[in-house]
Amino acid sequence: MAVLTKNNWKIKDTPSEQQVARLAADLPKVDRNIVRLMIQRGICTIEEARAFFRPQLTDLHDPFLMKNMDRAVNRLSDAVSSGEKVLVYGDYDVDGTTAVASMYLFLSSLSQNTAYYLPDRYIEGYGISFRGIDFAAENGFSLIIALDCGIKAVEKVQYAKQKGIDFIICDHHTPGDTLPDAYALLDPKQPGCDYPFKELSGCGVGFKLIQAFILHHNMDMRMAWSLLDLVAISIGADIVDMTGENRILAHYGLESINADPRPGIKALLETASAKPTVSITQVVFILAPRINAAGRISHAKGAVELLLSQSEDEAKTLSEAVELNNRERKELDKESTTEALAEIENMGYDPGRRSTVVCSERWHKGVVGIVASRLIEQHYRPTIVLTKKDGILSGSARSIEGFNLYEAIDACSEWLLQFGGHMMAAGMSLKAENLEAFTEAFERECRLRLPAEPVPAISIDMEVEADFVSDKNLRLLEQLAPFGPGNMHPVFVTRQLTDAIGTRPVGGDMSHLKLELKDDRGIRLSGIGFGLGPWAETIKTGARVDVAYTLEFNEFRGNVTVQLMVKDIKLSGEE
Repeated sequence: MAVLTKNNWKIKDTPSEQQVARLAADLPKVDRNIVRLMIQRGICTIEEARAFFRPQLTDLHDPFLMKNMDRAVNRLSDAVSSGEKVLVYGDYDVDGTTAVASMYLFLSSLSQNTAYYLPDRYIEGYGISFRGIDFAAENGFSLIIALDCGIKAVEKVQYAKQKGIDFIICDHHTPGDTLPDAYALLDPKQPGCDYPFKELSGCGVGFKLIQAFILHHNMDMRMAWSLLDLVAISIGADIVDMTGENRILAHYGLESINADPRPGIKALLETASAKPTVSITQVVFILAPRINAAGRISHAKGAVELLLSQSEDEAKTLSEAVELNNRERKELDKESTTEALAEIENMGYDPGRRSTVVCSERWHKGVVGIVASRLIEQHYRPTIVLTKKDGILSGSARSIEGFNLYEAIDACSEWLLQFGGHMMAAGMSLKAENLEAFTEAFERECRLRLPAEPVPAISIDMEVEADFVSDKNLRLLEQLAPFGPGNMHPVFVTRQLTDAIGTRPVGGDMSHLKLELKDDRGIRLSGIGFGLGPWAETIKTGARVDVAYTLEFNEFRGNVTVQLMVKDIKLSGEE
């Protein structure tokens, strides 16, 4: 018999029938379950439905609502009109590289005195660096536009001021107690900022600066719209909320990618043999890892060059280099994860443990964040993975659902040299001699914030009968896209299913599960469950099971069918 899942199933509250009836009256051809789903997501009137399903660029907020935007636009305008040298500076991840590419594309069309700079992950570390400021000073740059970083660069910005360099900071991370003394600081999360939408990506904040500049100078707004493909990639890759402005920006960005992808993106998709229609899922699992790989293995400049490339031949060459980086990243990820899991096993199982902190000088700095995510899949608790160089430990942290990682690390910051991040992910550095003290402090914080051993949870939108699964309903569900935090792919559960003869383990190691199920009326459902292979034996005995799943279209030899993407299975009657 298969080992029963340890996942908790959290089924969302069902809207009242009165609410459903009111909206259903305006949507007579829509399945009642989809109407319920809409209400769960805050779409309660026909007007809200129109706004959600037909997002409009005109619904974007006025960028001048963001604190300091007028000051930033005036400073940038002076720089462009006077021919100042402007340096576009960004982080080395997907959000940072797309932000740099978009800002550079815009500014270089206005001034030849524009260049870009990305820090070396291994020499300079995260964010604004003294080395980067020195580069700007030595090369005559008097204005730096920092993208996806800078909100905590207090000392670095002061250092730049001493050298006669102004900063415009476009960040979206949580500010510290002290803000940098930049010429203009743009961050919707900073105190006193009344901007209505707080969850922009770093690239998104940079986009609002571009939008404001265009408005101020009565320029053609199509210059901004042409950059939405890069903004959409940043939104998907940085896992920011897929609501409000992000939904609008991602919708039109994906539309651009699918209609007329720029050479670099087209080359990446072709190199990866991606599906012809790009969704946020393809952004997250195909585009983002490859763009990230450049900065993880080599230098993020390679990713920016690819995004900026104008010819298909150049893009093809650059994408092949990025693909090689990605393959190397996968190997390092696999090796480091195996070693980290072994280290955890050597520590022994402690049921009271609420955190994982592991360190090795063998691990590649570029993959420690990925490794932390892998460890959480096996040991579900807040996790920090560190590597060592010259007596300094640096690494990445990843969180679990509902746990504010940033606050927990902030409470232990006395042991750190620097740190930054948000609720779900963070980076940090510390002296090697402080590792034990920091580990103990982090564990104490986790115990305070996680009183019981954490158990992974699957959020389920609603229970449905087997006949809900249909082409028509899936096509309606697809209109809820793009999916992401705040608007996740709908998860359903159907209960009391049995084998329809055909359920079997699949895959090279038989770890996955091909499902052929039926309900008591004989309605058949087909699906695939990755990592659920051990359930085959139980299901084939005739056991009744409840299945949690999302839906997608599956094309095989020209035949398109609706397929269950099974997330979890439980024996019927088990809670």
